[in-house]
Amino acid sequence: MEAKAVAKYVRMSPIKLKPVVNLVRGKDLNEALTILKFTPGKGAELVEKVVQSAAANADVKDMDIDNLYVAEVYAHQGPTMKRWRAGAQGRASMILKRSSHIGVTLREKNEE
Repeated sequence: MEAKAVAKYVRMSPIKLKPVVNLVRGKDLNEALTILKFTPGKGAELVEKVVQSAAANADVKDMDIDNLYVAEVYAHQGPTMKRWRAGAQGRASMILKRSSHIGVTLREKNEE
């Protein structure tokens, strides 16, 4: 069984989120939450929120919380808002406000 959670249109660039996402990929649920709690920055808070949501979804599906690990986690590019800023000599320079889609999949470990 698996439990998923997705946060869409998060106002942070995927370039800033990917190092945080790579920290927790393949880790146990409790270890991943501990890593995210003590990682500085807004990206860690956003990923932590999605991991906790996936854990809550697993609890609803009657999965064993102590036996879960982060099977898949990603931060894909979302839509980019394009804004303009006045530049020198009457020009306009473009500002790209990027967004992301963060997804987490938790699975139970197979203990054999």
